[in-house]
Amino acid sequence: MKALVTGGSGFVAGWVIKQLLERGDSVRATLRSSKSEARIRATSPESGERLEFAIADLTSDDGWAEAMAGVDAVLHVASPLGHAGTGEAELIEAAKDGTLRVLRAAVEAGVPRVVMTSSGAAATPPEGSEGEFDESLWTNPAQRGLDAYRRSKALAERAAWDYIGTQSGTTLTTILPGAIFGPLLSPETVGSVAIIQRMLKGMPGVPRIGLRVVDVRDVAKAHLLALDTPDSAGRRFIAVGDLLWMREVGQILHERFPELATSTPRELPDWLVRVASWFQSDLRGLVPMLGRRYSYSTTAARDVLGWKPRPSKDVVIDSAQALIDLGLATKPA
Repeated sequence: MKALVTGGSGFVAGWVIKQLLERGDSVRATLRSSKSEARIRATSPESGERLEFAIADLTSDDGWAEAMAGVDAVLHVASPLGHAGTGEAELIEAAKDGTLRVLRAAVEAGVPRVVMTSSGAAATPPEGSEGEFDESLWTNPAQRGLDAYRRSKALAERAAWDYIGTQSGTTLTTILPGAIFGPLLSPETVGSVAIIQRMLKGMPGVPRIGLRVVDVRDVAKAHLLALDTPDSAGRRFIAVGDLLWMREVGQILHERFPELATSTPRELPDWLVRVASWFQSDLRGLVPMLGRRYSYSTTAARDVLGWKPRPSKDVVIDSAQALIDLGLATKPA
């Protein structure tokens, strides 16, 4: 099989590419520029001609028809994350338009299967919700306090399903991961492991937020399992692991790496985080997550795909060890 993986330079995509190559598939990875080619190839040195690259950007139609030529499946992992100064409308438009651009190119090329990386952010219950939720839950884009990232993920995935619903030759599966940690393939793809990096460097206080931690290797595996499982077509799958409060993450790091994480961070009171969010925009998206009292069911991923995540404690330790091995976490001065 030959698969197209979008956003080939990213954290999740890197592991998707690596796992596809390790099982003998051929991969074409899309990049915004060729500067990452050598780095990606170095993570799978035995791939040879089974790994190739195509230049294509989510913001432009250029290159997508060529990227789709001759592939049997698409794993759409790329997603715009925005940057400082990116407006909410701009982020949402980029997420939706980029997703639809990839899907249209796949349909026009006659590609039969698309597996897309969405996010648990596209299945966020209203603030204050309790209980367990599954893939039938959709984030309400008009929900009070919803940050631009969560809104963009929900609207992009909804647009994908609406579009595929009008087609007959291409099927779609979406994977909704939680907080993605795990080993890094290179120093350039820290991604959400930056949270672990900051805690290793010293965070005296953390908000009362619970994370459904999942290993990047398990997220990649969920994509491959979905690709291989005919019954996954037309379905969403939540892919999360155990719930860890941020203070628990800090405690794990302190116990395992005391020379770096010299203490367990204290848990900040909710009111303090709420007040701080008035002055620090990067904290506003955390407010609806304070003291979360809901959980997710992974029954569908386990039963249909045969997926099983690693224990979250192991994921945190592996993430920290990868940072240390790459020289990205050093003893505090």
